[in-house]
Amino acid sequence: MPSVAVRNRGGGAAAADDERHIVGAAAPDRTTTRTVTRDRLEALPEAGAPVTPLRTRLAAVVITLGGLLFGYDTGVIAGALPYMARPEGAGGLALTPATEGLVTSSLLVGAAVGAMASGRLSDRHGRRRTLLVLAVIFTLGAVGTALAPGLGAMVAARVVLGLAVGGASATVPVFLAELAPQESRGSYVAADQLMIVTGQLLAYTLNAVLAHTVEGPHTWRYMLALASVPAVALWVLVRRVPETSRWFAARGRYGDALTTLRRTRPAGHDAVGELLEIVQVADAETATRRLGWRDLRAPWIRRLMLVGIGVAVIQQVSGVNTIMYYAPTLLERTGLATDAALTATIANGVVSVLAAVLGLRIVRRVRRRTMLLAGQAGILLALLALSAVFAAAVEPALRAGGVPPLGASYLVLAFMLVFLLFQQAALSPVTWVMLSEVFPLRMRGLGMGIAVFLHWCVNAVISFTFPVLVDGVGGAATFLLFAVVNAGAILFAWRLIPETSERSLEELEEDFRRRYA
Repeated sequence: MPSVAVRNRGGGAAAADDERHIVGAAAPDRTTTRTVTRDRLEALPEAGAPVTPLRTRLAAVVITLGGLLFGYDTGVIAGALPYMARPEGAGGLALTPATEGLVTSSLLVGAAVGAMASGRLSDRHGRRRTLLVLAVIFTLGAVGTALAPGLGAMVAARVVLGLAVGGASATVPVFLAELAPQESRGSYVAADQLMIVTGQLLAYTLNAVLAHTVEGPHTWRYMLALASVPAVALWVLVRRVPETSRWFAARGRYGDALTTLRRTRPAGHDAVGELLEIVQVADAETATRRLGWRDLRAPWIRRLMLVGIGVAVIQQVSGVNTIMYYAPTLLERTGLATDAALTATIANGVVSVLAAVLGLRIVRRVRRRTMLLAGQAGILLALLALSAVFAAAVEPALRAGGVPPLGASYLVLAFMLVFLLFQQAALSPVTWVMLSEVFPLRMRGLGMGIAVFLHWCVNAVISFTFPVLVDGVGGAATFLLFAVVNAGAILFAWRLIPETSERSLEELEEDFRRRYA
């Protein structure tokens, strides 16, 4: 009969009290070891208590409102920047290429800090409570950016908003991975990517609608303020979602863990058996200290950190956010007017959503590593094509003091769409799935936080330097540089990133520990 060691408070407790300590609120400091079998877990009051079934897919939709906000708040700047670049007398902030990069990247600096902090917070206080706090920060940041009177206030408000964006990027995938059944884990986590690009499409669409319907100098303020609506919805709805069974198990709250499993699994599912598997890992983790920085001396921990950081950084060095943040600016450079560029950018959002839906189907059928490499290869070809169009058609016309041909605008848009097809159908969804899988339980929050922290740092550097590079050396050289970097990223993925599909989180942890010890 399967059994695991469970830690109970020491000293003179009766047997009946010992049984109740299985459901203790937290792992105690002074402990003895007691074996728990299926019979003991089945004897818990929570094993037979009535529960209200929870539609796990509906709960996932609520959780991924954090992803929707992530997408909206990162995508809305694409439409706001052309207006913010106008003189102050015309309602703008008189942004230059350098200050455009500063405004864009300031959110990403906050996101890096938010991702790092939220990992520890979600480990300590739970995924659900962390998401509630992030909903409040999302609301404050959206209102702050909409009301910012000048560049300094805008940058400060964007940093605050970034704290929530980064926190959501680290918390939501872990929340989904731990709530989902093993056989659906990949599609649940990939659904976060779908909500991110849906948020970006929503931002692009509302940007274009406001550009055509709202007259006045402050159109961009309405664009930014609308982000507060889904933030409030997230705060209200996530209160109805339970904490994950794995977090409860890691804290020694096995009765609560069993309740969550019974609520989120179909009738007839062996919830006790699943809990036993979780406890086998969680109890071993509780019996030892939580992993920290000094544990990076262990070869297997260093290897997992390298893999996690590599996966996170690969998703950014593709250059995806140069297109998501600066598409209207790039299309203006090819000769389109501001309103036309904003309208054309909707196509980016539509393709991103359709590709993300395709990614949900692919991630259930294609192995993670194969999906990663295929996405990288398609992105490399799209970057080379963008570089060629700028070199052959756009920049010669600009150097001659003319306007690039309309066909060049269509080609740039078309290759952007090819880029986004491979990014959003393959590379982006598999990035977040793999990140949610590679770290062991007692360092999952910390490991995810570190990886996503560096993810956002790279994003910030790229977003700040991109407009300066395009203004200084041109689009052809800039996209060629990204192509070279992506070739190196493909080599890294081919040699170092392992396969993670078709195994439970607990099986993956044991395999990584044996392979890299």
